[in-house]
Amino acid sequence: MNGMAPTVAAADGYLAVGSEIQLLERAFHRRLPVMLTGPTGCGKTRLVEHVGSRVGRPVVTISCHDDLTSADLVGRFLVSGGDVVWQDGPLTRAVREGAICYLDEVVEARHDSLAILHPLTDHRRTLFLDRTGEAVSAPDTFMLVCSYNPAYRSTLKDLKPSFRQRFVTVALDYLSPDREADVLVAEAGVDSATAARLVRCASSLRGADAAFHLEPPSTRTLVTAAHLVAGGVAEIDAIESCVLGPLTTDGTVIGALREIAAASLPAAGAPAPPAKKGKTR
Repeated sequence: MNGMAPTVAAADGYLAVGSEIQLLERAFHRRLPVMLTGPTGCGKTRLVEHVGSRVGRPVVTISCHDDLTSADLVGRFLVSGGDVVWQDGPLTRAVREGAICYLDEVVEARHDSLAILHPLTDHRRTLFLDRTGEAVSAPDTFMLVCSYNPAYRSTLKDLKPSFRQRFVTVALDYLSPDREADVLVAEAGVDSATAARLVRCASSLRGADAAFHLEPPSTRTLVTAAHLVAGGVAEIDAIESCVLGPLTTDGTVIGALREIAAASLPAAGAPAPPAKKGKTR
């Protein structure tokens, strides 16, 4: 992202790529819905949680999937003690409470399920519960945030342009190598030299993405690998287990990726000493 210089968040250690924190805060105060785009594991969820903390609102997270129905979002009638009662879904609770509702990987949801979001994303800011006949007006503190990875999705799935245009779009990316290394140091407690090597390895693998058509290794997977290294596992073994293993099961491809990784890391059997843990992004 371009814009203001990167900043370091105070409370949870979120490291900004650009001006995304300010953009989300201003969208919150102007009652605008936001669509976050960017590669998996680049910090989209952490960003929403961080902004929620800054503006003093709870975050209700909904992980979207193929089977997610509108009833899963808004609620349904249930039998309780012999009576039929209405139970709010997570979206309805978020609207009533004036929370930030975060729909993670919204592209995975069914289009008919997303239609109920339309009146929440325009001037009405209202959630209509067809089954109860209720119209729930969103308070000023309610915010709708969605996210997805536009670079890695099924060719059969995409968001309609008419839906995307309802949102302020904030594009995220991975941190610069030196700042990504800072994340590993603070989150897993590895030393700066080890963190730099792990990030250099990830950068090399990301550069090979075009040739192998794989999801590039995320900051999240690097943090996991760094935790193993901090616990005494050799760097190449940690990369093998946390980064290469999840990328593919193709033996030919994994062999090529091992060669790329090995060029950036010390030989197997050279574990790093354990270090103090921390927390950030």
